[in-house]
Amino acid sequence: MQPYELTLGAAADAVRTRRLSPVELVDSVLERIGRTEPRLQAYVTVTAERARRAARTAEDDIAAGRHRGPLHGVPMGLKDLIDVAGIATSASSRVRADHRAEESSTVAARLEAAGAVLVGKTHTHEFAYGLTTPQTRNAWHTGRVAGGSSGGSAVAVAAGTATFALGTDTGGSIRVPAALNGVVGLKPTYGLVPRHGVTSLSWSLDHVGPITRTVEDAALVLAALAGHDPRDPASLPAPAKRYRPPAGTDLTGLRVGVPRNYYFDHVDPEVETAVRDAIDRFEALGARLVEVEIPMTRYIQATQWGLMVPEATAYHERTLRTVPELYRADVRVLLEAGELMPAGDYLRAQRSRTLMRREWAAVLREVDLIAAPTVPATAVEAGQETITWADGTTEAVSDAYVRLSSPANITGVPSLSLPVGHDTTGLPIGMQLLGRPFGEPVLLRAGHAYEQTRPARGLAHAARTSATS
Repeated sequence: MQPYELTLGAAADAVRTRRLSPVELVDSVLERIGRTEPRLQAYVTVTAERARRAARTAEDDIAAGRHRGPLHGVPMGLKDLIDVAGIATSASSRVRADHRAEESSTVAARLEAAGAVLVGKTHTHEFAYGLTTPQTRNAWHTGRVAGGSSGGSAVAVAAGTATFALGTDTGGSIRVPAALNGVVGLKPTYGLVPRHGVTSLSWSLDHVGPITRTVEDAALVLAALAGHDPRDPASLPAPAKRYRPPAGTDLTGLRVGVPRNYYFDHVDPEVETAVRDAIDRFEALGARLVEVEIPMTRYIQATQWGLMVPEATAYHERTLRTVPELYRADVRVLLEAGELMPAGDYLRAQRSRTLMRREWAAVLREVDLIAAPTVPATAVEAGQETITWADGTTEAVSDAYVRLSSPANITGVPSLSLPVGHDTTGLPIGMQLLGRPFGEPVLLRAGHAYEQTRPARGLAHAARTSATS
């Protein structure tokens, strides 16, 4: 096994025990980037020399007994909405062509303090306003979408061009690309991870979280990110919790909610089968399955768009009026649409969210978590605009991908996406676990237990092909 193939947990252990140096690990990942990037296009910027300097510093510190923890010397990618001092934050947009961050975001500073090594900034759908990241190719099949808006981060982790990465999630933008590329994505509780220094899409829906190869890896990154920052008005004091999941697979006493409505409506049969099989695995591990009714489903889409669209337009008000031609057409149309939305619609969306949070809290008092598909279909072909379901109805790709993930953004509850198999074409399928606010330890425990019953996952097939082409 090459160093770039290691999970974060395995790499951290090898670095800590000095069986692997950070320099060897970073060089392996950079070499991997050089071989795969022409085909996958996961990165906006590769910070190779900066990474090599940081790796040498980490190696010297560890040799001198100054080991900072499991992220020390480990290569990471950051979505290009996340400021790092001295490096451009382009948001994958021509609007930001001349931007360069003066100071690091809270999350970048915390990861740097933990010793993580930045290898580059990863592509996003322009300003995170989309679900496909069209400039980046799926790590399993380069003719398919990467998912978005954190497509570059998910592809980098799936392809071995980052040991872990950060994404942002406003309606599913961590979990959707994680599911489509066969990796783990965690959207934490709203307010748990500070967003200071992160370009906003919709401030009342935005989250920052990790994309990793395993659930345990996600826990290791979350531990470095969580904690209050007064510069983010939504930031909350993090409860003192142990995020790293316990060893073992016993889930006795855990109550797993299985939706009887919404989450399995208009879902590809192969996705449904894989997710229900994974839910049955929970039962085999000792969990109790409980049918639950998802509340207020008819209002989910209207509430998500009613909040996101006007907030995004407000953020972009100045540049939308001065340089509209620099935006991609799909993003510009959405921003212009926000100018036409009445204030009353935004207020009704806020009221709907308040009611929805209350109803979800009632459901989550009856169960410890809810298990459901992350997305209703695997990665569609690049350029495909709609999905046709078995009953003949059609749905826009972006609407389909956001449909099952957006409730966690509206309510602010944590949601973990993890791989649960592949369809007959070999494309990954994801399951999401949704829990109570600050219930990340429960989600991580359940996801980790499930993972232990599955064969170890290798890197994505498309990336392997590109490495030898």
